[in-house]
Amino acid sequence: MPTEMGEYLVGAYLKLVLGCSVVDYNARPQGGGLQGLGELDVIGFDFVNRNVYLCEVTTHLDGLLIGGGGEATIAKLADKHARQKLYAERHLHLPDFNARFMFWSPVVRPGLVAPLRGIGFELFINSVYRDAIDELRELASSSTSDANNPAFRLLQILEHMREPTRE
Repeated sequence: MPTEMGEYLVGAYLKLVLGCSVVDYNARPQGGGLQGLGELDVIGFDFVNRNVYLCEVTTHLDGLLIGGGGEATIAKLADKHARQKLYAERHLHLPDFNARFMFWSPVVRPGLVAPLRGIGFELFINSVYRDAIDELRELASSSTSDANNPAFRLLQILEHMREPTRE
């Protein structure tokens, strides 16, 4: 599955704000079969501080819903969080790394916030998501170098546009 723009935004945050030196998108566990079908949207490695960020990213602009109603959404996200933890246990040689399990979504309805908290994710939703993107916009406004991330490059372009001048 191709990387989508919301995943690139999260990757930019991991790299540019949290200091990850390696960011991977749509990572699949080794071994194939049914286990290999469950991809991890974004993984960031901060080798200096020994942190790894495993991120589930859902960019539904009209509100978070996956496969039906609220209960189905929470069940699917709980399953994805379990896959994150299993991946960390099997492939990241914990406790060599401090694993952080994140969920990113720009629009989450109020009725889903408490059940999401119960899953165990570190939540980047609604205003927290917006604040993270604002941090990226601030960085983009003071940077012109290529960060090798299409979402961050778009933010740079938008932040560097000037008012039209009359000639």
